[in-house]
Amino acid sequence: MKRIVLTGFRGTGKTEIGKILAEQCRVPLVDTDTLIEQRTGRSIPSIFHEDGEERFRTIEREVVASLPADNVIVSTGGGVVMDPENMMHLRKASTLILLSADLDTIEQRISRSPRPPLTNLPLREEIAEMLDRRRQNYYAAADLCIDTSETTSVSAAEKILHLIRTGVAGPKERKAALAFFRTGRIPAPGMQKLESILSDIQQDPLTRILGVAGYPCAHSKGPRLFNNLFSDYRLDCHYTLFEDPELDEILRIARGIDAKGLSVTIPFKQEIIPLLDEVDDHAARPIGAVNTVVFACGSAIGYNTDWLGVRKPLVSLKGAKAVLLGAGGVAAAAAYALMDLDMDVTILNRTPANAKSLAERSGCRWAAWDAFDGIRPDLVVNATPLGMEPDTRSPLRPDQLRKEMTVFDLVYTPPITPFIEMARAVGCPTITGTDLFIEQAKEQFWLWFGIDVPTETIRKYVS
Repeated sequence: MKRIVLTGFRGTGKTEIGKILAEQCRVPLVDTDTLIEQRTGRSIPSIFHEDGEERFRTIEREVVASLPADNVIVSTGGGVVMDPENMMHLRKASTLILLSADLDTIEQRISRSPRPPLTNLPLREEIAEMLDRRRQNYYAAADLCIDTSETTSVSAAEKILHLIRTGVAGPKERKAALAFFRTGRIPAPGMQKLESILSDIQQDPLTRILGVAGYPCAHSKGPRLFNNLFSDYRLDCHYTLFEDPELDEILRIARGIDAKGLSVTIPFKQEIIPLLDEVDDHAARPIGAVNTVVFACGSAIGYNTDWLGVRKPLVSLKGAKAVLLGAGGVAAAAAYALMDLDMDVTILNRTPANAKSLAERSGCRWAAWDAFDGIRPDLVVNATPLGMEPDTRSPLRPDQLRKEMTVFDLVYTPPITPFIEMARAVGCPTITGTDLFIEQAKEQFWLWFGIDVPTETIRKYVS
C-alpha cells in the first residue's frame, strides 16, 4: 500500500484518524512525535524546555528521514511541513492528507494540552498566528484536504478512504478534461499519459495534474523540467500544456480535475488575477501579475515567482542604474525586483502611457523609448517579447550598448536571443532568460510541494 501521511496543526485529529485508517488498512500507524519520545527517552515538552525548538526540529528531521517507505499510516507533528528536507522525504511515493479545523475547534481541543507554547501570545492568538505562518506550507503538503471541525474521526477516515479509492474528479470532469487536452498541441507521449490518468479505468485516481496556462505555450520548457523532477522526487504527478485562448476555460478544467497547480504565461498573467480566490501580496501590488497558481483545499491562490527569478542573478548589482524595457506582466515583476535591490530604475516602452503607469505603480522613473541613449545605465533588462518567435528582433541596436553595461534578456526561448548575441559581441556581461526561468521554477516547485530543489538540478533539465 502507498504510504499515507497525515499533516496539519495540533488538534485537527491526526492521531485518532490515523488509528482508524491503520485499522481499516491493516497497516501500522507511526506517529513522528511518539518516535521522537521513544528515540530520546524524553517527552516533547521536556525537549522544548531543556534543549529548545531547534534541537527538537533536528531530531524530528532525523525521524522523518527514517520512516517506513510504504504500507504505513504516518501522523506528523504540526510543524514538520516547515522544513523542505522533511517534505522531500514525506512526499516520496506518498499521499499527503491535510487535516484542518477552524480556530474555535482547535482551541477547544488543545486547551488542556501539555505541549509547550510556540510564541509568547495567548493560546487563541498563537493558534491564529501559527496557522497563518504555516498556511502555505500546509497547502504544499496537501494532496487531499479534510476539514475535521464538524465531523467525527470515523467519518473523516471513511471520507479519506473513499477519496483514495476514487479520487476527487468524477467521470464527467475527466471526460471534459480529455476533450480539452485533445484540442491542444500536446505531443503524443504526453497525450497518452493524460489518457491513462483521466480514463474510466484509472491507474491511480490520486495522480495530480499540473501544467502551463498560456496561448501559445507549446514552446514551454515546463513539461520536460517538471516531469523529470516528479520522477526524481517520486511524486505522483504529471505536467502538461493548458493551451487555450480562453482563460476561464483553462481554470474550469483545472478546477474540475483537482489540478495541483499552474504556471501562467503570456497573455494571462494579469488577466488571471480577478479569477482567483486569493492573490499573494507581492503579486497583487505593485506587480499586478501572477505566474503561479496553487490549488489547495478548494481555493486557487496566485503568486508571482518571476520577480525572484529576476532578483537573484542581479544581487551583485545592488544600487545600480537600470533601464527596464517593456511594461507588461513580466516587466512589472522585474521592476519590483530592481526596486527591491535599491536600483535607480527607468522604464521605457513603445507606448509611453504604459511605461508611466507601471513606473507610478512601482515607484520608479519612466521615459519615452528613444530616451535610452541619454540614460547611460549600468544594467539593461529586456522584458519585451522581442527575441521570441515570431519576432526575433533585438530591442536595441549594437551602437546603443557599452561593454560595461550588463544585459539581462528575460526571454528564455530561444536560450540565446539575438539581443544576447549582440551584447556579447559588444563585450557586455550577459544574463540569459534561462537564469530567470530556473530561479522562478525553483520557487514554483517549493510553492507546490514544499521541496527546495537544488539550482543545478533544474539547470540540468533546462539546458
